[in-house]
Amino acid sequence: MNMRKILVVIFFIVLLGSGCVYAEGDLWDNYGDNNAYGQKPVTDEEFNSVVDKLKEKKLGKKKNKNIPKGESYRQSAETQFINNVDEELPILSITLPLKADRNHIIPVGHYQIVGEKINGEPVIKLYQAHYLIAQLQACETLDDFNQKTINFVELLPEDEDKVKIIFGNVDFNAYTILDIAHAEPVEE
Repeated sequence: MNMRKILVVIFFIVLLGSGCVYAEGDLWDNYGDNNAYGQKPVTDEEFNSVVDKLKEKKLGKKKNKNIPKGESYRQSAETQFINNVDEELPILSITLPLKADRNHIIPVGHYQIVGEKINGEPVIKLYQAHYLIAQLQACETLDDFNQKTINFVELLPEDEDKVKIIFGNVDFNAYTILDIAHAEPVEE
């Protein structure tokens, strides 16, 4: 029993000698005006104003990119976004010479295709490099020809002596039918 009394007395001596201090406030109050690194403490209002300025600066840089994100991208803005996307011109591979008209033959080759309306009528233009090779009158249609993309062009067989060029972009879908240019028989 003596041992128990000695342990209790030693415990109280250690407890009173340790100098326990109860802090009031939070830990930042102990640093005064400057913390351990010499930095001035920032109020919530100052912090929020800096965050708001950074957000404005970040949004100002992104205005020209037209990248839809989050809730700001709505269905009504979809058409405007598609129209502002840089359009890559579709390429058509023509594997046999075609008659654009009686005097003009479109040779075998690869062509960049541009579709546009001139005086309300759809036209399909064939370019090689920056040279216009042919401008073909086309028939506008609502048919998307079961294509998987918005911008498309394809050469399809129509019958034995004809082919169909189908074209589609954001503005319209169209097609044109051309005759295959056969070698004229040489008269002897």
